[in-house]
Amino acid sequence: MSRTDHHYIELFRKAHTSILGSPVHSLYNLRPYKQQSAMRLRHFVIASAILCASLYLPLYAQQSPAAITTDPAPDKTYPAAMETFQIPSHGAMLNALAYIAQGAGPHPVVILLHGFPGNEKNLDLAQAIRRDGWDVVYFDYRGSWGSPGDFSFAHSIEDTQSAIAYLRDPAHAKKLRSDPAYIVLIGHSMGGFMARYVGAQDPAIKAVGLISAADMGVDKVQSLKPAQEKEATARLAAHFAAEGMAPLAGCTPESLAKEVIANAAIWNIPSLAPKLATRPVLVITSDDGLAPSNDAFVTALHKAGATDITTIHLTTDHSYSDQRIALEKEVLEALEYLQHR
Repeated sequence: MSRTDHHYIELFRKAHTSILGSPVHSLYNLRPYKQQSAMRLRHFVIASAILCASLYLPLYAQQSPAAITTDPAPDKTYPAAMETFQIPSHGAMLNALAYIAQGAGPHPVVILLHGFPGNEKNLDLAQAIRRDGWDVVYFDYRGSWGSPGDFSFAHSIEDTQSAIAYLRDPAHAKKLRSDPAYIVLIGHSMGGFMARYVGAQDPAIKAVGLISAADMGVDKVQSLKPAQEKEATARLAAHFAAEGMAPLAGCTPESLAKEVIANAAIWNIPSLAPKLATRPVLVITSDDGLAPSNDAFVTALHKAGATDITTIHLTTDHSYSDQRIALEKEVLEALEYLQHR
C-alpha cells in the first residue's frame, strides 16, 4: 500500500472517530488484502474522507464558540485587564478579582460562585467568558481561602448579595467598565446553591446558571422529626468533613450540619422555582450524583410556568475534569442566547 493510501485511511479514521466517538476498526485495517484493487481502495477512502470532513468541520465550527480558542484583537485604548479588590460584607472584606473585558463597555457581568470548599475555581471558564465580552467577578466567601470572618452557608448567601451590591455601585461599575444593571449569577456546586437562592430573592438578576448545583443536604432533611435530628446531623457532618474543611475558618462540620437542618424550610429548593420562573435558567449536570436534585428543580420550574430553561448533561465528574471545553461551550452559548433573546 502506498504512503498516500495510508494517509487517506488515517484521515478517514480521525474524521469518523470525531463524529461517532469511536472508529469502526474493521474499516481501518492498514494491511493490504490479497488481490485488492489499490485504485478502488483509494476512491473509497477519498470519498469517505471528504464526506466525513464535510460533516465534521461545520459541526465543529458550530460547537466551538470563538472565545474558547481565540483571543480578540487587542484594544489599545481599553485593553482587557484584571483588577484585585476587596468587597465589604457585614464587617469583613472579601478577597475578590475581576476579569475585565476589553472595550469601553459597559460590559455585562457574570459573578462566578465557587463551591464547597472551592478547590475547583473554574477560572478557565472565567477567562473564556471574558474573551466573549463579559466582565467576570470572582470572590471568596467569609472564612474561605483567606477572606476574613467565619464561614457559614448563611454568611455565603450574604456575601453573594454583598458582591451584587458592590457591582451595582456606579463608582465600582465605572472602574470595572461594567453594566450595573446586567448581572448574571453562575455557580458551581455550593456556588449553584448560592446562585439559585440569591437569584430567587433578587428579581433584577438577569439569569442564573447552575453547574452541578448542590443542595447541601437541604433536600434530605425536610420535615425531620426531633428524634431524627441527631442522626441527620452526624450524617451531614461526615459528608462535609469528607469534602474537606482545611480552607474554611470559624466553622466545623457539625456547625454546618446544624445550620442546614435549622434552615431547611427556608432554603427548600423547589420552593424557589416560582421566583425564578420568569428568567432564563441554565442547568448543567454531570455524573456526580447531583443530577436528580437538579432534575427535580427543573420539574418545579416547569410547574411554576417557566419556559426559558436549558438543561445539559455532561458525562464527567463533579469538577468536569475531562469536559472543560464542553462546559465552556455550553456556558458561552447560554450567555450568547441571553444577550440576543
